[in-house]
Amino acid sequence: MAFDSEKSKAGALAWFDAAFVQKDPDLVVAEYMGDEYIQHNPMAPDGKDGFLAFFKGFLPTVPDFHSEIKRVIAEGDIVVIHHHVKFTKDELGTAVVDIFRMDENYKVVEHWDVLQPVPEEAANSNTMF
Repeated sequence: MAFDSEKSKAGALAWFDAAFVQKDPDLVVAEYMGDEYIQHNPMAPDGKDGFLAFFKGFLPTVPDFHSEIKRVIAEGDIVVIHHHVKFTKDELGTAVVDIFRMDENYKVVEHWDVLQPVPEEAANSNTMF
């Protein structure tokens, strides 16, 4: 099957919105997650139940969580979302790259993430975004 990159992007963005904007993990699982869910974050278990347990445990610990998408890249069944996360209102935040693999129904079936704290000072004048 040839994947439509724009449909992959739309599916990943819907997952992202339900998870990080609406903060509704049940909606993520019901609407935007495929039958299988492979998780590469070593702190979270595989599967829908693992996602729900992790996310429902995480959300209450960060009531001020906010994320701003900086760019989205899609190629076939792979989507990359680069975003600026703030766990509290006053922190500099974290640069996050989430990588999603989509199934044939454009639902998320695999996830990787990479996080890098935004430093107070940088050796260059470029931002992380």
